[in-house]
Amino acid sequence: MNSGRQLLTAGVTALAPAIWGTTYLVTTEWLPPDRPLLAATVRALPAGLILLTFTRTLPTGIWLWRALVLGTLNIGAFNFLLFVAAYRLPGGIAGMITSAQPMFVLVLAALLIGDRIRYAHVAACVLGAGGVVLLVSRGAAALDLVGVAAALAGAACMATGITLTKLWGRPDGVGILSFTAWQLIAGGLVLLPFTLSLEGLPSTISGTNIIGFGYLMSLGAVISYAIWFRGIEKLPALAVSVLALGSPIVATLLGYLFLHQTLSILQMVGVLVIIGAALLAQPRPVHPRGPHDSSGSGNPAVLELNRRGQ
Repeated sequence: MNSGRQLLTAGVTALAPAIWGTTYLVTTEWLPPDRPLLAATVRALPAGLILLTFTRTLPTGIWLWRALVLGTLNIGAFNFLLFVAAYRLPGGIAGMITSAQPMFVLVLAALLIGDRIRYAHVAACVLGAGGVVLLVSRGAAALDLVGVAAALAGAACMATGITLTKLWGRPDGVGILSFTAWQLIAGGLVLLPFTLSLEGLPSTISGTNIIGFGYLMSLGAVISYAIWFRGIEKLPALAVSVLALGSPIVATLLGYLFLHQTLSILQMVGVLVIIGAALLAQPRPVHPRGPHDSSGSGNPAVLELNRRGQ
């Protein structure tokens, strides 16, 4: 993939975390209060079932348990932890804690996929985390320990989900919408018994709640996850994971626009630093030097190793 197409793919993939960045505002303003399990379940399960009615493709064989694992990590556990953090922490603080996620991916991708860790990768992780810290620097804030633990566990779930999705790919002949439907349904089914037993259903649902759930099911689930899984296929694991740091950028900007939160010069510097980290994490094109190159860079096997190391 040439550098122009690579950047275009990265730009499209970045739309998914941008959409997820709106989750904090939607959760606090449009959903029933104190119901993170309900929010996560309604976001995933109905969206997956609706999508499945159009794709009509079910997982078989080894993909029965793989879909369950990926759905739990990418959808079920991650969304539940995301909503817990969103309810108990300011959106920017939750985003700051989950910025540890690319560092988890860096290690997991090296262990499971064999991706080489380069200095640029480490620098991208550090810059990304530093940019998020600058982005949410609004002075002292009381931190809820449950919210902090949920945000950190959510980062670990996302990192593991990204790495395993990259490692396993998807079955031949199965479209990205089917692949997305499997994971949404698996994640929703994992959440459903906990939702019913621990939270139950609200006695009333307002029109605003319906709009909020509808938004999370459509843009926040079907569209965003289809974009995200396509990006994982096309880009290295770390390159995708750093793009997820776009979520706190959107959360911060929406807080400024709609919740009357502050937006300082330091925070704008944080936005630029995060964008720089995302660009630094993107793979560099490998240019073969021809059959007479003694370094072996023209060898297809070496080219593949170089590509995996980006």
